[in-house]
Amino acid sequence: MTSFKTVRARAEKRKGGPKALDKLMPAKPDLKRLARLGDDRILAEMTKRVFCAGFAWSVIDAKWDGFKDAFLHFQPAKLAFQPEDYWEGLLRDARIVRNGAKILSVRDNAAFVQEIAKEHGSFGKFLASWPSSDEIGLLDLLTKRGSRLGGNTGQMLLRFVGWDGFVTSRDVVACLRDAGLDIAEEVKSKRDLARVQAQFNAWAEETGLSYTYLSRICALSVGEQRSE
Repeated sequence: MTSFKTVRARAEKRKGGPKALDKLMPAKPDLKRLARLGDDRILAEMTKRVFCAGFAWSVIDAKWDGFKDAFLHFQPAKLAFQPEDYWEGLLRDARIVRNGAKILSVRDNAAFVQEIAKEHGSFGKFLASWPSSDEIGLLDLLTKRGSRLGGNTGQMLLRFVGWDGFVTSRDVVACLRDAGLDIAEEVKSKRDLARVQAQFNAWAEETGLSYTYLSRICALSVGEQRSE
């Protein structure tokens, strides 16, 4: 496998040097901040990622204030005890995108957040304690216990709440394949996910960088040159 030093050098060259690349890095993962994150914020991000999946993000962003009002500001306890007519009413609520399966996922994920919070103190504390070296285990848990949180939706949820992990975007996968990793162009199988995890674990040990940084640099080292 290609050393990450080579991957980073290519990203630096493409983006105008080390300093220019550094400016493109996201905020450093902060486990203390993540542990303090309220369960309502976690459920809000779950909801946003679920509704954004397969939909224009700009539409969801434009309606987000309506989403907050319609879903009671994402308070898990309040949502978990709402009667059926409340959820049926949301199917006619113009403040949100009226997708029945996604609307009901909010109810199910409210219960999921409560279950995890009961087990660990809060969902944020649970995430902060989960090691980045086992992202695929965490993604599997989100898929099995959450609603519509599998695949890329789960990865984007973790990224947006500030958990330190990789995202198997098109460019990241292209970078890994170019580095010599035997995976498909679209990473969906458990086999491929395990190989991706192992490679990021190796690069993390090699560099001491966060998984978020590794993933971002990897993406910037290949693909189309986009304005940042």
